[in-house]
This record gives sequence, C-alpha cells and structure tokens, in this order.
Amino acid sequence: MVTGVQWGTTIVTAMRDDQLLTLTQWLSPAYPIGAFAWSHGLERAVARGDVATPADLQDWLTGVLQNGAGRSDAILLYAAYAADDIAPIAELAAALAPSKERKMETLQQGAAFAAVTRDVWQIDVPDMAYPVAVGFAAKQVGLPVVPTAQVWLQSFASNLVQAAQRLMPLGQTAGQRVLLGLMPVCQQVGDAASKASLDDIGSATFTVDTASMQHESQYSRIFRS
Repeated sequence: MVTGVQWGTTIVTAMRDDQLLTLTQWLSPAYPIGAFAWSHGLERAVARGDVATPADLQDWLTGVLQNGAGRSDAILLYAAYAADDIAPIAELAAALAPSKERKMETLQQGAAFAAVTRDVWQIDVPDMAYPVAVGFAAKQVGLPVVPTAQVWLQSFASNLVQAAQRLMPLGQTAGQRVLLGLMPVCQQVGDAASKASLDDIGSATFTVDTASMQHESQYSRIFRS
C-alpha cells in the first residue's frame, strides 16, 4: 500500500495497491486514447520559433499547466468527481476549448477513454471531454481524487514532451529532465485545483491558444492539434 507521505509541500493521499495500478494503467501511454496524435498547439509553437530549446519547452509547458488548460482541466476533473449531474460539467468543458482542434482533442480523447473504460471496467462512463471522463470514472471505482488529478497532469505533460521529441532536437534523456522539472508544477496545480470551484476557471495563455488556432491552417504538420 502507498501511504500518506510528505513530498515537497504536498501530502500524498494513501492509495491501495489496486488503486495505484488502476490509475497508472488509465494514464499510461499504452491506454488507447490516441494521445500521440495531438500536440495542443505545440507543433505550431515550434514552427514559429516560440519553442526551440528544452528550457523553452519547460517554460511553455509550465504556462500550460499553471495558467492554461492544465489548471482548468484539473478543476473540471475535480468537479466531475464531485458531481451528481455530470452533464453541465461536460458541456462547460467542451465550451471552454479555444479552437476547433483543441475541442476535438479533448472530446475525442475523452470518448476513447470512456469507450475503453466502459468495456474493460464495466462502468457507465459517457463520452465527454477527457478530464471530465477521467474524474467521473475515478469516482466510480473509488480512486483518491488528488493523486488522480496530479497523475493526470503529469500524463498530459508527458504526452506533450513526447510530441516535442518529434518536432525539435530533444533527446529522450533531455525530455525526461523537462518532465522531472514539471513534477512540482503538476503536484502544486493538482493540489490547488482541489480547493477551487468552477467559478475559478480561467486561462491566460494567449500564445498557446493562438498557436492552436493557427495550427488549423498550417501547411505541413504531423499532429492533429
């Protein structure tokens, strides 16, 4: 069993072994949600020169996590976990997407997560935005919500680091250094979101959002967002 321990400034919630393994399975790159196909606008950011070095990437992803979709999606995950009626939260999550591709990104990954989880875990998870689907499913199987949100954020960041490795000179080891540097950010954002409400949702990542909008008409691309 994983017990409650102090890590930095965050108390890690106790988890049973089966809960830990369920969480890591759901948020593993092997879980078939198609995350590898999406870059969250990062492909455009690299193309226009906003992200060119590992330091640039870590700064970019820190902004996404602290002030963009990372923070908002973590709040949505908590709200989904606590909700009696999931429909309004699912509608809000879809409406918050700032571009066509970002909406597709969250809805299609969410639908894929829901389909696999319904089939394997035999729980009724509707097709909806990815963080909402994860929060809703976590409640159904009794996963502790704080570590669920924190690992979800790390999984989100990890997918974007992997995307960057296909877009720029970034080796495997350098990518893991970036991800390690984002660990305290994932912990802090995940913990802070547990104390927030839907009224606290807001974003201030205009460069990220415009990159996702411009990506829709980018001539040469390998990602869907």
